[in-house]
Amino acid sequence: MNKEILMVADAVSNEKGVDKDVIFEAIEAALASATRKKHGEEMEVRVAIDRSTGAYETFRQWMVFADDSNELEDPDCELRLQDAVDVDPDAKPGEYVEEPMESVEFGRIAAQTAKQVIVQKVREAERIQVVEEYQEREGELVSGIVKRVDRNGAYIDLGNNAEGFLSREDLIPREPLKSQDRVKGVLREVRSEIRGPQLFMTRNSPQFLIELFTVEVPEIGQGLIDVIGAARDPGLRAKIAVRSNDNRIDPVGACVGMRGSRVQAVSNELAGERVDIILHDENPAQYVINAMSPADVLSIVVDEESHSMDIAVDEEKLSQAIGRGGQNIRLASELTGWKLNVMTETDAVDKSEQESRELIEKFIADLDVDEDVATILVQEGFSSLEEVAYVPVSELLAISEFNEEIVEELRARARDVLITQAIATEEVLDQSEPAEDLLNLEGMDKELAYELASRAIITREDLAEQAVSDLEDINSLDSERAANLIMAARAHWFEGEEQA
Repeated sequence: MNKEILMVADAVSNEKGVDKDVIFEAIEAALASATRKKHGEEMEVRVAIDRSTGAYETFRQWMVFADDSNELEDPDCELRLQDAVDVDPDAKPGEYVEEPMESVEFGRIAAQTAKQVIVQKVREAERIQVVEEYQEREGELVSGIVKRVDRNGAYIDLGNNAEGFLSREDLIPREPLKSQDRVKGVLREVRSEIRGPQLFMTRNSPQFLIELFTVEVPEIGQGLIDVIGAARDPGLRAKIAVRSNDNRIDPVGACVGMRGSRVQAVSNELAGERVDIILHDENPAQYVINAMSPADVLSIVVDEESHSMDIAVDEEKLSQAIGRGGQNIRLASELTGWKLNVMTETDAVDKSEQESRELIEKFIADLDVDEDVATILVQEGFSSLEEVAYVPVSELLAISEFNEEIVEELRARARDVLITQAIATEEVLDQSEPAEDLLNLEGMDKELAYELASRAIITREDLAEQAVSDLEDINSLDSERAANLIMAARAHWFEGEEQA
């Protein structure tokens, strides 16, 4: 019987590639289970197998509790200290005491139980091995063969007992995957689960596009070309930005490949997704112009404060610049990180003139100057009172129409207006206290509540009557949060309807 145990441990360990200790532990658990069944008692049993000879011993165990403990529930496997010392004089509360008992044979029943435990232990060990092997590979490209596809997604055999899972949300839309197809994906997440998928893959992330180009374009792997970023509309269109670290290499040409071979290979893997390769530029405006490809940009206006750009294109090319369903402009915006507004050249001129007119009128009113002076300031690129008040004097003196006296007077007036506005703002903030129901609204913070109060939005009811567009000029509040706060403020409007 001892030799049989050693043979089982060797055979299963070699077949499954699992450490022998795992197999021995499974056999020990099976023998302990068989012992409990034989004696028909709710006892604790420990079996110890000698790893070299296969001989084993069996011990009955009791958990030791203090004499005054109220936690004892099962006398078959728990003892008070005063009784435990009869079994082991060195017994201590919180530890086990044990005594030898008759061992059961490693017969048919024990072997059958051992088999079940071994299978379970092997599965657990294999799953742990898979997690350990892939834990450090998140974000990497992996490939395998589709085992099966169901309504939840596709299960991918990655080899060596590893199985990846592609959920419906991680598949490219309308992609016709079927059993035995070879498929690639990025390892999105590794989870240590007792059951179910552990390796979660994705084929619709921008990272997947980057990894495919890394494989297809050796220059990227060698560090000669950097991938700056990517944006995708999975299955339809994508943009990827690249730059060269070697002046002799054209990064766009390298990614396209001879007769388009490299980009075509990537497109085929993405179910025909069209890929635009964009040349990165350190100048944000030029980068955006490149990203708008294939549309030609006639002019571009950068607004650093709102992190946006107005892009003018030929009227006949407007639909191409926007793209189907806004696809081209959306991908360019995601790729560059700038908010982009596309318009015709005529609209751009009209908007520029309107903004200039508004700025001229603002300077006339705030600085108490005539239209000529205000126009000169706007034409020289001044767009705020802060710039007039605090830019270096040399910049204003560089304007041929201004002398030192005019410059000093303009700066003094601008500073006076800014100080007056600051005092007025402080007074409004002091006078405007948000109501308790606004402060306690879910998702609200104190700073925002006071900002709203300064705009005469004092109570929850005041906020409920607002629209998202009314709050869009608050820098610390994005449209999604504004919508959630407004809906929370309106929640009490619907409570009566729900009860009814």
